[in-house]
Amino acid sequence: MESVNFSDVFKSSFLEKTESFSIIDSLIGLFMAFAIGLFIYAVYKKTFSGVIYSHTFNISLIIMTMATALIIMGISSNVLLSLGMVGALSIVRFRTPIKDPMDLVYLFWAIVAGILCGAGFIPLVIIGSLMIGLVLVLFVNKITIQNPYLLIVKYGGEDVESQLESLLSKVTNKHMMKSKSIMNGNQVEITYEVRMKKEQSQVVNNVTNLSGVESAVMLSYDGNFTA
Repeated sequence: MESVNFSDVFKSSFLEKTESFSIIDSLIGLFMAFAIGLFIYAVYKKTFSGVIYSHTFNISLIIMTMATALIIMGISSNVLLSLGMVGALSIVRFRTPIKDPMDLVYLFWAIVAGILCGAGFIPLVIIGSLMIGLVLVLFVNKITIQNPYLLIVKYGGEDVESQLESLLSKVTNKHMMKSKSIMNGNQVEITYEVRMKKEQSQVVNNVTNLSGVESAVMLSYDGNFTA
């Protein structure tokens, strides 16, 4: 086997030794990337549980799968192109915020599927995508999770807190004080993390009916809280 040293990289003969471009293999890789992208599209649409469904984001998963496959096919067949691609990607900055962690999972899935399609690991990407899709369909919307809420109550009086604690013990599965602040001497604002037994609107109504309570607000809680 002929050895290649570092100086050969800068010679035109080195580039002539790169693998030839195969149209059939490229079409197969792109077709599989498109098929896997459609599968990711269908799984995302079925398992979406957010507030507003983004069709454009879902379409971008298909394009990302195919584009990643194109990049892998390009850099695997031409050394010079691979070096240029690394340099081009190093200056790209993606600043679009990903608010839902599951969206990041689908983006990573699309990238991995594109890499495997571009590298020619067709059986691996099919088996892996089927297993990932099965896990997502079974677990994302099939398991009931008791989401916490933040209950913010403003009141004035001495015995309101004890009444509030008694009420929350009856109408919630769990409640925990997150913060308490006293304003203008007698006015108190207290925040609870609660897990509901009943409809949250009914809980708010019961809280506001307590004597001394000025207002009560129920907010969805995503796990982050700033006092």
